[in-house]
Amino acid sequence: MAYEIEKTDEQWRAQLSPAEFQVLRQAGTERAWTGEYTETKTTGVYRCRACRAELFRSDTKFDSHCGWPSFYAPLAEDRVEYIEDVSMGMKRVEVRCGSCGSHLGHVFEGEGYGTPTDQRYCINSISLTLEPDPSEPGAAGA
Repeated sequence: MAYEIEKTDEQWRAQLSPAEFQVLRQAGTERAWTGEYTETKTTGVYRCRACRAELFRSDTKFDSHCGWPSFYAPLAEDRVEYIEDVSMGMKRVEVRCGSCGSHLGHVFEGEGYGTPTDQRYCINSISLTLEPDPSEPGAAGA
């Protein structure tokens, strides 16, 4: 698939830390409970760490207690790309940034969470940056 933002591995390596590159560009996974956004309650927009595309809003984030940030829906369906993943001996659906193709995590359905979509977008914190809502108390610039 052609993406709006395309760079060589060398260009991505120059922009990203080794850990960011491993997850975003090589479809790695950060260890559970280690990411900075796992339990964050800050109001704002979550962006792709690689290209800054808006992906998720904090009002769709929920406590799944799985060790990674969880959302029940992306900002819009064109913001993400879905790829069937059978690399772990089971069928999963990988979620990538629709603008640059960076790996974000996986989406799961039918797990019984009380969310409007019955989906859990299990996303690596290292794949995201949070832009706090400037109108919220305590936000930068508020």
